[in-house]
Amino acid sequence: MRRSLVVVGMTVLAFPGLALAQTPAGGGGGGWVGPFAVLAAGLGMAFAAGLCGLGQGRAIASAVEAMARQPGAAARIQTAMIIGLALIESLAIYTLVVAMILLFVQPIK
Repeated sequence: MRRSLVVVGMTVLAFPGLALAQTPAGGGGGGWVGPFAVLAAGLGMAFAAGLCGLGQGRAIASAVEAMARQPGAAARIQTAMIIGLALIESLAIYTLVVAMILLFVQPIK
């Protein structure tokens, strides 16, 4: 693992001109940004939706189990569960916003 990090670091340091390359005077270039933005948006939203769904399932399962153990504290557990579910869902919404920015700021050409 350490060896691969050293190799990647040396590669980045050996070719700084690639990072500072400018687009041609004709305004071309950037042809790969659009397709990669679409892939990044799709994969990011897929991971966020799937993992948020798993997180919500675990949160609900734990809350139901806690309510079964202590029925007297069910109201407090339910309130905490709903707040937690809202926070988990907000992560998916933030990912959707980032995906939309990737799709509409860098149009596919």
